[in-house]
Amino acid sequence: MINAGAITTASLVAGGSRPEREARLLELFGAFAGHPLAVDREVYESERSTGHRNRAIGHLLRNFDVLTADPDDSLDLYFRQCSIAVDCRDLAVMAATLANQGVNPVTGEHALRAPIVPHVLSVMTTCGMYDSAGEWVFRVGMPAKSGVAGGVLAVLPGQLGIGVFSPRLDAQGNSVRGVRVCRDLAREVGLHFLDVARPARSTVRRHYDVATVSSKRQRSEAQRAWLDTAGQRARVYDLVGDLAFSGIEATVRRLVASAPDLDVAILDLSRVTRIDDVAARMLCELLVDLDAHGRRLAFVAAAEHPRFVRRLEEHVALAPRHVRLHLFPDRDHALEWCESRLLDDPRAPRDEHASTLAGHDLCRDFTTAEVQTLGTMVEARSFPAGVPVLRQGEAPDGLYFLLRGEVSVLIDVPPSRRKRLATLSAGMAFGELALLDRSPRSADVHADTAIECAFLPLARFDRMGATHPKITVKLVTNLFRAASRMVLRLNHELASMER
Repeated sequence: MINAGAITTASLVAGGSRPEREARLLELFGAFAGHPLAVDREVYESERSTGHRNRAIGHLLRNFDVLTADPDDSLDLYFRQCSIAVDCRDLAVMAATLANQGVNPVTGEHALRAPIVPHVLSVMTTCGMYDSAGEWVFRVGMPAKSGVAGGVLAVLPGQLGIGVFSPRLDAQGNSVRGVRVCRDLAREVGLHFLDVARPARSTVRRHYDVATVSSKRQRSEAQRAWLDTAGQRARVYDLVGDLAFSGIEATVRRLVASAPDLDVAILDLSRVTRIDDVAARMLCELLVDLDAHGRRLAFVAAAEHPRFVRRLEEHVALAPRHVRLHLFPDRDHALEWCESRLLDDPRAPRDEHASTLAGHDLCRDFTTAEVQTLGTMVEARSFPAGVPVLRQGEAPDGLYFLLRGEVSVLIDVPPSRRKRLATLSAGMAFGELALLDRSPRSADVHADTAIECAFLPLARFDRMGATHPKITVKLVTNLFRAASRMVLRLNHELASMER
């Protein structure tokens, strides 16, 4: 009696005639396979001439009014459906389509509406492998469907589809080798759909604190030292893949457990492919809950998930107290915001703006006389906000001591994006590579605010080596010290990001 449900289902296919109903079925299965399919005429004739048990089931169904019309039409469509020709690759693509919420991963066509997919997979789980369905779920643990031709189609939702073909059947009518292949894959690769621990852990790709990885805004030594300690109270979590209940629940628990040791948490969604409704609701509730306890939760690349942003805005609007949303286009700006919050602490060192050469980082260990001598060699230069100070590819002209204002060092990233390499403030310098290798400018320097600089031309620097060697040695030593600190920090950050 195993085919009674399939025969009844065939009777429900819409259409005004047999050819129309057959075309409807072929169109559906063709969308799953990714190309047009056809009925194998020889197989169909064999099915129709030998299917006495199925014909008896059809008439029994009609007797109990499960079928309300002549069963011959339904039986004929059922025989044709059983005779549609596919190969092993078609089985795999069909399975992958079910794993991909009904969207064919090869063609992008919606073969089945997403809300229906769980119903199909549920039926496959409970009875897709005939009388051995229970043992299959126990040993393999994937929704599957087998056929007496020797095919097996198995689905791991959200991850993959498997197609196997081997005609020899076991006592239950399933492919002997097909069952063995799926069982071995499930065991060796961990494909059982009830094994949720692994995907839950993989939701968090990595995490690190602001003491370990910093923004592109350069800080003074005193501020950097403060952030190396206080930065442990701000943490970034890089999430990956589809965020569903199993994964996000583990992430939320981790954040809640860490909350007493954190002031700020950042969730980087750059590698997140989908956020389902349950995950979105949990993140909204986490945001409001952390805010109520004086913690802040920020999101990177949330704009790539507009439905999630709408949920956030709606949830915040309904919150019993004011909750501010912090959304950033990239991790760099989120890190800078984090650092600024930590530096707002009254105990944090203030940003001491070096408005003279004497207070500049590159003039460390200079005597008063040496600073005065260097002052005779530089010339004052100023630029209004919003203008380019240096352009990538230009010939080098000299070294700029930044005395007031801020600049950003930028490069073009294909196809049409600007990437910030650094933001510098008073007391720092740019254009220093000109003193070392005389190569063209490697990046643009843009004035974020109105700036004032002390400019040391290359020609004067070259003469200074002969006329004032001590000043030259101290200046180059400070340049290398600053470069060394930057390289060491970049190495440390790279090692942390690779963990």
